[in-house]
Amino acid sequence: MISANNVSLSFGKQKLFEDVNVKFFGANCYGVIGANGAGKSTFLKILSGDIEPNTGHIEIEPGKRLAMLKQNHHEYDETTVIHTVLQGHQQLFKVMIEKDEIYAKADFSDADGMRAAELEEEFAEMDGWNAESDAAALLSGLGITESKHEQLVKDLSGSEKVRVLLAQAIFGNPDILVLDEPTNDLDLHTISWLEDFLLDFKNTVIVVSHDRHFLDTVCTHIADIDFGKVQQFTGNYTFWYESSQLALRQQSNQNKKAEARKKELQEFVARFSANASKSKQATSRKKLIEKINIDDIKPSTRRYPGIIFQQNREAGNDILKIEGLHFSSDEEKLISDLNVTIEKGDKVAFISRNSQATTSLFQILVGEKKAAAGSFTYGQTITTGYLPSNNDGYFDGKKDLLDWLSDYSPEGMDDTDIRGFLGKMLFTGDDIKKKSNVLSGGEKVRCMLSRIMIIGANLLIIDEPTNHLDLESIQAFNNALINFPGTVLFSSHDHTFTQTVATRIVELSPSGCIDKMMQYDDYISSEKVTAQVEALYA
Repeated sequence: MISANNVSLSFGKQKLFEDVNVKFFGANCYGVIGANGAGKSTFLKILSGDIEPNTGHIEIEPGKRLAMLKQNHHEYDETTVIHTVLQGHQQLFKVMIEKDEIYAKADFSDADGMRAAELEEEFAEMDGWNAESDAAALLSGLGITESKHEQLVKDLSGSEKVRVLLAQAIFGNPDILVLDEPTNDLDLHTISWLEDFLLDFKNTVIVVSHDRHFLDTVCTHIADIDFGKVQQFTGNYTFWYESSQLALRQQSNQNKKAEARKKELQEFVARFSANASKSKQATSRKKLIEKINIDDIKPSTRRYPGIIFQQNREAGNDILKIEGLHFSSDEEKLISDLNVTIEKGDKVAFISRNSQATTSLFQILVGEKKAAAGSFTYGQTITTGYLPSNNDGYFDGKKDLLDWLSDYSPEGMDDTDIRGFLGKMLFTGDDIKKKSNVLSGGEKVRCMLSRIMIIGANLLIIDEPTNHLDLESIQAFNNALINFPGTVLFSSHDHTFTQTVATRIVELSPSGCIDKMMQYDDYISSEKVTAQVEALYA
């Protein structure tokens, strides 16, 4: 068990946490959520001891070991991959090093022999003889091939370093495992491996992630950071979100009797339990959904942006036709012979093993890049709204948000209406006087969304939309695209986003493309499609 007792932390005049009292225990997985700036990563660092609170303390059950996913990707650059993983269990690694140093002595004494015997006994108690094979198995599961296990970490790619540090965190069966954004830079296969690992993990997990599919799969509880407090709820992220929204609606309906509210909550829990029983989670240790208490269901105080995409003009039947498109970058072929006709109302997820391919396609379609060959044609009624993965070029810091959005507003729209669009994206009061050079990554994306909304386009082109957004904005954005009556072309590494929005999947590769009218989960689970994909990349 690990607990925070009366923990408070301030940075200058800003109070991040105040008198937090919370416990994490047992074979449970706690998803830590909160708006941008709420202090999720900071809270994990307090739990791990990397940050000392101003008041209060963290208490770990005696004899229990905590491991945390390291964020410094260069800390182990001069260490071999296998030794980096072994250092996840510091005591075991210390024993290994001391033991090897003793055996390497030229003048091995009786005292050395006695110490070596003590170390061997301690080594065996920690299952040291299986340590290297266990570490190698973790690395292989995370996609680090055996040929790289003896290489220095500095010789790996950025995504490979992330996987090595993840293997280090989970090595040696820690009693408390703390993970901050563990799915960043992981592909679909590796995320699935990690989900399965955590589902079978018998100890306590505390995780921060913006990946709702991941949180839904592995979490038994949600720890919500709001107004400097941490409140726990039984269930995964979707249960927390839907139940809190239901409670919020009930709260606003003062005329509904208590008995009717209780019955509605009970029916909601029953429906959720039935759905959960069919999921991957239900086959594991995580069956706490049966223990949900409706008294735990409370309204969320979180603010969600009001994202609503409307078409100023409905599109005709001709949307977009792409013929024989080829594109290469830095002598690397990204797109080959792409032939796609986009139909009215399509919501197409473009995917690729190389994200440069999808980004380059969208840049070609909006005129920022030129294809090496091929053509594309829009219908005469089409207007586009574009959200790039990198939006720095739209912000120079010279204008405040009101003037910035005014540049994209329809002629004749007054400041009150423009303020309304900014307000929907949670920019109120003095916020609209901000210069764009002081905006956070999430604030810039919300500005870009207000720009798309005010344009009123009937074809949206969206590249990695969840980058920099908090869970609240992702959820609102997700719902807005589901409800949008127009056509959408997008790419995303967010599993839930792709599954719930896309009605069609187009996979790009250097040797061709696959075009399937199906949802994402059906696409990745189809054996026939899998065979086509493997042939595509062979």
